[in-house]
Amino acid sequence: MKLSGGVEWALHCCVVLTTATEPVPAARLAELHDVSGSYLAKQLQALSRAGLVTSVQGKAGGYVLTRAPELITVLDVVAAVGGAQPAFVCTEIRQRGPLATPQEACTRPCPIARAMAGADAAWRAALQAISIADLARSVDEDYGPTALAGIRGWLSGPNDGDTVIVDRG
Repeated sequence: MKLSGGVEWALHCCVVLTTATEPVPAARLAELHDVSGSYLAKQLQALSRAGLVTSVQGKAGGYVLTRAPELITVLDVVAAVGGAQPAFVCTEIRQRGPLATPQEACTRPCPIARAMAGADAAWRAALQAISIADLARSVDEDYGPTALAGIRGWLSGPNDGDTVIVDRG
């Protein structure tokens, strides 16, 4: 399974937003991560459409989480940016070719479809069990309690050149 880089960027932004004391412009988030502002804006808009972040208008505008980071899961972000469809879609290949199994004999999914569905369910359950707050705690555990505090300080520093991108969708 391959997820887009946008999922990674969106997850990082959600973790960063846990530290913010005020809305964070998309341009500031892009600068922090040294990523494309226009591509990051698309990920933030996907998060906004899913109700995970909201955009605040005005000179001090930007993005904020819509609920406590304990209530936003990694799966929520993955689904918002990457889509909620399963990684594997069975095409019933067993019903094709010269030795095709008749449709009426296919009363349950084939072993391959069952295996893939089970793996997908396990993957989703694992992502559902991890919150954005869990990720933020892991950042503190891995890099020390000053890591997120440093980001908070950087976010509240001078940012006169920032452009606020407002999601109207």
